[in-house]
Amino acid sequence: MRVGELARRTGVTVRALRYYEEVGLVVPRRCANGYRDYDPIAVRLVEQIRSLMALGLPVEETRPFVECLISGADAGDLCPASLATYQRAIDQLEQRIRQLADQRDALRAQLDTAAQLMMRPQSGRRRAIAAVDPARLLGAELPDLELVATDGSRVHVQALGQGRSVLFGYPLTGRPGVDLPQGWETIPGARGCTEQACGFRDHHADLLKAGAARIYGLSAQSSGYQREVVHRLRLPYPLLADPRLTLAAALGLPTFDAGEMTLYRRLTLIVVDGRVEHVFFPVEEPAGHAEQVMRWLAEHQV
Repeated sequence: MRVGELARRTGVTVRALRYYEEVGLVVPRRCANGYRDYDPIAVRLVEQIRSLMALGLPVEETRPFVECLISGADAGDLCPASLATYQRAIDQLEQRIRQLADQRDALRAQLDTAAQLMMRPQSGRRRAIAAVDPARLLGAELPDLELVATDGSRVHVQALGQGRSVLFGYPLTGRPGVDLPQGWETIPGARGCTEQACGFRDHHADLLKAGAARIYGLSAQSSGYQREVVHRLRLPYPLLADPRLTLAAALGLPTFDAGEMTLYRRLTLIVVDGRVEHVFFPVEEPAGHAEQVMRWLAEHQV
C-alpha cells in the first residue's frame, strides 16, 4: 500500500510515517518507479507505536514491540525485550512519582509555614476589640474592604450582591499533620470549625432554597491555607481570607488570642444590601449551626 493509504487506515499523518521510516521502525520497499510500498503488517506496526505512545513511551522505546511483531509474534509484547521495556518504564514512573510526592510534601511544608507566619501578630496589629453586641451590629454598614476568596476572586464585602448573603466567621480549620495552637482544646468555642464548615457544605442547597443568595466563610487564615481546606472538604462555597482582621477591626467583631495568633470568634452575619440584617452570636453548637441559619432564613422569607 502507498503512504497515503497507510496514513488513512491508521489515522496518523504522512509526516509521522516518514519519521517512523527515518528511525527504522516502519520501513517500506522502494518500487522501480521510486514510490514507497508498505507491507500489510505496517498497519499493525503503526497501531502498536501509537498505542505505546499513548501510554507515555517515547517513539524509540517502541522498537522492541515493533521487532516482536515483525518476528511473527501474535502481539508486540510477547517477547522478553518488550516485557523488559514495560518494566523499565514502570520503574521510571515510580521514581518520578516519588520525586513528585517529595516536591508536593515540600510545598505543603512551605504553605504551612507561610500560613502560620501570616497569622502571627504583626507590628501594631494586635489590639483590643470590644465584645460584640448583636444589637449594635444590626443595621451596620459593611466597610469598603476587599478580601481574597478561595476561588481566586476579590470580594468587595460592601457589595456582596443582591439578596441575602450568609457570612460566617470561624477561628481556623485544622489540617492533617499540622498541630493546632497550644491549648486549643481548652479554649471555649475554639473547636468545631471543620464540623461547622461541613454543616454549611451539607446544607448548602437547602440554605439557598431557604433564601440565601450566597454563602461565605471567613477566617484569619491565609488564602493558600483555605484553598487546601476547600479542596479537602469539597466545600461548594468560597472562604474569605482576612489575616489582618480588617473586617473585625472595622465592625468591632469579636476575636481571641491562641498562642501567637489572633483569630475570629465564631459569629455569623446575614447581610442584605451591604448592611447587617441579623447576627448569630454566640454560636454554641458549630456542627448544627447551618441548620440554625436555615431555620432563621425559612422563618424570615422576603
